[in-house]
Amino acid sequence: MSESNLLSSDANSSESGSKSTRRDFIRNSATTVGAVAAVTASETETIAAAAPVDKVRIGFIGPGGRGFGAHVKRLTKLQLEGEPIELVAVCDVYNEHRDRAASYIEKQTGKAPSKHEDYLEMFAKANLDAVVIGTPDHWHAKQTIDALNEGLHVYCEKPMTKTAEEAVDVMRTWQKSGKVMQVGVQSTSLPVWNQVNDLLTGGKLGKVLMYQTEFFRNSAQGQWRYYKLEPSMNPRNINWKKWLGVEEGLAEYEDFDRAKYRQWRRFWPYGSGMFTDLFVHRTTTMLKATGLRFPGRVVGAGGIYLEYDGRDVPDVATVVADFPEGVQGLVTATMACQETPIRQLIRGHFGSFVFGTGEQFEGFDYIPERPQVTRNSKLKEERISVGQIQDTTYHHFKNWVDAMIADDPTLVNNDPMLGAAAITTVILGARSYREGKAFFIDEDSLTVKDADSSWAEKWEQRSHSRGKPNHITGWNAGDVGSVLEEPEYMKLAGPWINGKAPEES
Repeated sequence: MSESNLLSSDANSSESGSKSTRRDFIRNSATTVGAVAAVTASETETIAAAAPVDKVRIGFIGPGGRGFGAHVKRLTKLQLEGEPIELVAVCDVYNEHRDRAASYIEKQTGKAPSKHEDYLEMFAKANLDAVVIGTPDHWHAKQTIDALNEGLHVYCEKPMTKTAEEAVDVMRTWQKSGKVMQVGVQSTSLPVWNQVNDLLTGGKLGKVLMYQTEFFRNSAQGQWRYYKLEPSMNPRNINWKKWLGVEEGLAEYEDFDRAKYRQWRRFWPYGSGMFTDLFVHRTTTMLKATGLRFPGRVVGAGGIYLEYDGRDVPDVATVVADFPEGVQGLVTATMACQETPIRQLIRGHFGSFVFGTGEQFEGFDYIPERPQVTRNSKLKEERISVGQIQDTTYHHFKNWVDAMIADDPTLVNNDPMLGAAAITTVILGARSYREGKAFFIDEDSLTVKDADSSWAEKWEQRSHSRGKPNHITGWNAGDVGSVLEEPEYMKLAGPWINGKAPEES
């Protein structure tokens, strides 16, 4: 995510022909040749007219911090490697950020992109096919929805939105759009998570019960204060009102503050600290691995226990999410202790997968439960190897580009349904911490409401009626690790009716 938002044009670029014509014919060469061979003469003339426009034209909103170092640089690399993309426009409310991004693209590719301060004017004038969003959290939903409604493919840096309600709006807009959208949790492009999901649904761990994950950090100056403040960050160079989004109803006006602009993750109106900057990374990959999506119940806890530097967000926090599939998820961390993190793992009735910490894994460990539980003495601890990806951000963008060229929204590694589920999980944890409540998410409408006793009551009812466990999506292992044995002596349990013991009835 960049430190900037974006709005009001100082340059523009256009091409002959409508945007819809260009987007209709963005295909790889083999597909285009096949299409031309199958159409009438008049249709061939239309395609021939559009043929020179054979690249996905991409614009950037917020090419500041990550927006420049990750978004602009990785896509420039992909363009130089021959991918059919062209970086044609940059938009930022901070003139130094848009100038830097434009200069870099021109130097690397030989073609200068147009520069804009207003992203809506960039949409109108730059003749785009796709947009990359790297702005602060509170802008993500509006810019994403505007882009999808404009008919653009979207890459949106994590978190996908600022609120749970926005997440559902974005997801539904995307579902109607037919466009390719990738959410920027780059670790979802690691092959390990699909591999883990195959093992889980195949019953390797038996009934899946819990995941736990972490993101521990430490620093001498406090989290996010390592983003340096510069004299050039001032209202002469930054359209502060646009950055806030006052006219759009995204934030209330407050006087310009370099710390609010540059270190916005410390302040609730614009970010949500570790919940949305860090927890969303780990939560997304755990959801991808398990196949879980929206939780049914969420609670959060924490506090500002050390970093008394004017911040709003806690330095110690935990989120616990319970899922309708009968799985609990936990993510926890401190921003003031890095050397003793908990291990990332997934637990099941018959064993666990242990991943360690971080996001780069050469492999993970399978640790079975004891034979007295599994009834299988052949199960042994083992190391499971995984494929390696050195630059996950590069591969995440490559995955997005491939999906756009194929015009297939299903090909992305982190689609808006996964993105919405992850941000809903962590942001409700933040709300729980702030409001002192637990929250429910309705499984059908995806609306959020205050929790009550019904969550516990339904599981108790399931137990009393001797029901069977729920399973993660894709489960294909029958009752493996999911059905308890009934000891013979349990026949002695139960109420005495009319003075008779249960075994006598």
